[in-house]
Amino acid sequence: MKLIKLLMVVAVSATLFFVSCKPKDADIKASIEAAIKADAMMTGTTVEVKDGIATISGVCKDDACKAMCEKTIGAIKGVKSVVNNCTVAPPPPPPPASMTTVMDAATQQKVTDGLKDIKGVTVTFEGDKAVLAGSVSKADRIKIMQMLASAKVMSDVSKLMDKK
Repeated sequence: MKLIKLLMVVAVSATLFFVSCKPKDADIKASIEAAIKADAMMTGTTVEVKDGIATISGVCKDDACKAMCEKTIGAIKGVKSVVNNCTVAPPPPPPPASMTTVMDAATQQKVTDGLKDIKGVTVTFEGDKAVLAGSVSKADRIKIMQMLASAKVMSDVSKLMDKK
């Protein structure tokens, strides 16, 4: 009879010992938060722990980051499972379309001076482009193209006709 009582006491003590050795949710949460702080990729994530189930939320930069967070937290002692409620940040918006630039006055003057000796050609400036119009000989067209290339000017010569 004494042996049975002794075995019962040992069994109850062992059960209480094993139950009390299980990590508490607060301890698990502290371990997870330490892991989050240690890894720069996991900043922006938060965690809640209930009955050994860790629920993470927040914003990750990509799917690989989200998977890595789940794997890292799942490996922590006491975590039974991980509920990953993290969202992936949308990609950044494309850069805004470039604003219309205007050709500087010095470049406009260079183009105007280069065309002053060529009769029958008019030039207008639209944004960063020189638009040429008129009738020119083949030799004058070559001079115009060389002058525009040396000035590094974008141009529209579609209104420039050849003289016959």
